[in-house]
Amino acid sequence: MRLDQFLSNAGCIPRRTQAKQACTEGLVEVDGKVAKPATAVHIGQKVTINTGMRIRQYRIRQLPVRPVPRQQRNEYAELLSSQPIDEV
Repeated sequence: MRLDQFLSNAGCIPRRTQAKQACTEGLVEVDGKVAKPATAVHIGQKVTINTGMRIRQYRIRQLPVRPVPRQQRNEYAELLSSQPIDEV
């Protein structure tokens, strides 16, 4: 599954276009490496997202075929950490 599609379907980023843009700008990493929107993701990988205000890290638990309801999102992407970015 493509990274941008996973981020959108799992609810990590609200829209696929926003997920694609975040990947293109280098704000998303998979297992510590900057990832492109078309990067293939697999169960067990760690995804880190820098949203500008926070850095969130997820572990992929399942690959959703379509967008999942808010109540089920933790079944697909487990939030490992969410840290605010300290201002300089």
